Amino acid sequence: MIHARIAGTGSFLPGPPVGNEALIAAHGLESTDEWIIERTGIRTRHIAGPGVNSSDLALEAARRALAAANCAADDIDLVIVATSTPDYIFPSTAALLQDKLGIRNGAAAFDVQAVCSGFVYALGIADKFIRSGANKRVLVVGAEVFSRILDWKDRGTCVLFGDGAGAVVLEAASAPGLLASALHADGSYNKILAVPGHLACGQPTGDPLLRMDGQAVFKFAVKVLAEVANEVIAAAGMTREQIDWLIPHQANARIIQATAKKLGLPEEKCILKVHAHGNTSAASIPLALDEAVREGKIKRGDHVLLEGVGGGFTWGATLLRY
Repeated sequence: MIHARIAGTGSFLPGPPVGNEALIAAHGLESTDEWIIERTGIRTRHIAGPGVNSSDLALEAARRALAAANCAADDIDLVIVATSTPDYIFPSTAALLQDKLGIRNGAAAFDVQAVCSGFVYALGIADKFIRSGANKRVLVVGAEVFSRILDWKDRGTCVLFGDGAGAVVLEAASAPGLLASALHADGSYNKILAVPGHLACGQPTGDPLLRMDGQAVFKFAVKVLAEVANEVIAAAGMTREQIDWLIPHQANARIIQATAKKLGLPEEKCILKVHAHGNTSAASIPLALDEAVREGKIKRGDHVLLEGVGGGFTWGATLLRY
């Protein structure tokens, strides 16, 4: 039987960290460092400079993942990029990344748009391609420049997000790596977190900035993250006690803590990076995964639960043996 395992991880954050006070001063926000930390846990985030796009961040993260996997770019036979902030309407950011990496072997490349659940969606898709025997090495990337779609006058949303990218190389293996995954969506919740603009003649019209009902998102996120975590644990035939690490979407420290509590997992088993990154949407889970691996927290053989929830509403989880 063919299985899929993570061979290497990588991540990239653009520019120096931007602290809360610097962000407040730059945009004239009616807020304080203490207010932001208390409600979100966020202290800094990274903002991509002018002309730096999602494919640029993806490129750096991908290079690091390839190096960690001891894998050449042309060894990749499928490229999947999860993003809600693509460089262009088309071609896909995955195709642009393929070109920048110099992959010339005809590998398929496409984007996945599931907002903050995007990386988990992309990982689930890549797993199925490998298990089918169609692909042997898949580059899976989450990359975002959410700073481009923020209303910098709305203190309730603009302080939450940052830019970045994370990547993994997933490869065929004889021993199980990805043990179980579950993906869900419910479009009836589309209004509580959305960028409600639309495209006409290639230009955004209407309201092309992020809008969010924070309380509704919080309640929904905690509920479905706990449910989908239990779903994949059961699907893998495991128990909560066997989980070594939980890496939830890094949206808000309170959501992460509430989810861990609902699952009965101690906080020391939870990888928390939102204080340094902010919410980087589809990039948040692979960013946190890569940093935890490079810090020596996550080791080979550890059982790691990844889970995300995002606008749509979408949610999903993957349980893996690293």
